Amino acid sequence: MSSLLSRFRKGDGAPGPGAADAPPSPVDEKVDEKGSADVDVEVVSLDGGVELTFEEDTQGGMGRHLGVFSCTMLIIGKIIGTGIFSTPSSILSSVNSVGASLFLWVLGFLLSLFGLFIWMELGTMMPRSGAEKVYLEAMYPRPKYLATVVFTANAILLGFTASSCIVFAENILISAGRADPEWVVRGIALAVIVFVTLLHGLAPRAGIFIINVLGVFKVAILLTIVISGWVVLSGKTHIEDPHFNFRNAFAGSSRSSNDYATAMFKVLFSYAGWSNVNNVMNDVKNPIRTLKIAAPLGLGICAALYLLANIAYFAAATKAEIISADTTVAAVYFRNVFGQKAEKALSAFVALSALGNAITVTYASARVNQEIAKEGVPLPFGNRFWASNWPTGQSPLPGLIIHLIPSVIVILGPPPAVAYPFILDVEGYPGQVINLAIVLGLFWLRYRQPHAKRPFKVWLPFAVFFLAAAVFLLVAPFLKPENGVGDTPPLPYYLYCLVGIGILAVGPLYWAIWRVVLPKVFGYKLQPNKVVLEDGTFVTLFSREKVE
Repeated sequence: MSSLLSRFRKGDGAPGPGAADAPPSPVDEKVDEKGSADVDVEVVSLDGGVELTFEEDTQGGMGRHLGVFSCTMLIIGKIIGTGIFSTPSSILSSVNSVGASLFLWVLGFLLSLFGLFIWMELGTMMPRSGAEKVYLEAMYPRPKYLATVVFTANAILLGFTASSCIVFAENILISAGRADPEWVVRGIALAVIVFVTLLHGLAPRAGIFIINVLGVFKVAILLTIVISGWVVLSGKTHIEDPHFNFRNAFAGSSRSSNDYATAMFKVLFSYAGWSNVNNVMNDVKNPIRTLKIAAPLGLGICAALYLLANIAYFAAATKAEIISADTTVAAVYFRNVFGQKAEKALSAFVALSALGNAITVTYASARVNQEIAKEGVPLPFGNRFWASNWPTGQSPLPGLIIHLIPSVIVILGPPPAVAYPFILDVEGYPGQVINLAIVLGLFWLRYRQPHAKRPFKVWLPFAVFFLAAAVFLLVAPFLKPENGVGDTPPLPYYLYCLVGIGILAVGPLYWAIWRVVLPKVFGYKLQPNKVVLEDGTFVTLFSREKVE
């Protein structure tokens, strides 16, 4: 969408604040019950009247085919991936106490819930695919396209699914009883991301079916851990003292802000996915109603399972066992509770969960990449290709390829043992910068558009709490951790923050070259044009007009 939703219809039909500054002929779009959100959206033309209208933006692909169940599975499928099985060890290692670790899991849920409410308000006001891309464009319309390009840099450069593919490879080999060299792990991970790309690109309905099946499967895995954890806590198993870790649970807790911030990034990574439906709103039936049901339902199910699964882990394993569990705490749990054979079986389950996460993340990321290409931000080989639903006319294989490229680089690049925790940190830091920009923009929209029609409104104290947390998570990682080295030695503890900032800085640099430097040097101006592709997708393309 090349328009920014800078003005919304009031409930009484009167113009909102700032209407006097708007062009005289806004596009009034009424969205019907079947196709959208039961809300009238008024779009202000900001670039010569070529913006994609609501109906144009939703053209192409399979249309609106996702209901409440599929959307709930999209959220569960993305949230439950590798995090709950793989990150509790590094979280405990950072904060050094069971009590502090559990506290962070509860705090992470609250932050995710408050963030979900913010995204629900914005998603019901602007029910289009792209999530943060759409919201940032509405909140920060000047300089034109800057917000879009900054988001694009983060979405493309950090839009990979490497960690899930690596965890799948490691666990499938463990379940097979093999200790293969690193290149085998990389090869399997590479095969997974290629398979997922082709699945969504060539057989999109099969991809949705697999997302739903694996979503139910993931819930079943965690329920197995939770129920067996209750049995362990009852004292009726061979675990000698299942309550040991809960006595003096906060003893030895870290006093370093850096440790808590770094651990919180991993907790939030484990909860990441609550905004997944916002990414694909063009594919959702009756999107406002569906979003308001599926988003809290999906997050609530995951949060309850996460907290109870952590309690089960601490009931069946010592702190030392969990900290030394490397990447799969759940495997240690199954070994202690059910034996060696069960550990291998659990590794296969974790591998399938990681596969489901890769399939779910890739599905949504490709749609976001397609929205970026439709915006007209210049990409190699031209935006016609990247914005299209080639070759099937139903699914954006080019957008999937954009997602594939950085995933392959990360899989073949750094060593998995170091890369996995570092990747989690690098992904988390720019995400918090964007979160901060979104919540500040929410306050700005509330101020500028107090009477805009909002099908859902977040309670402002929740937004203020989310804002404070985002600021803390941006500042604290630069404070020296208690151990002096962080959780990714030999890399400096602050390196992931600098890498994240560097990735975001690519956006303004690219924008300046595209919008300012090249037009000035070569004496042209950019003229946007609306184009319809063969598959029905609308895209904005820029032509160069010579300035006399």
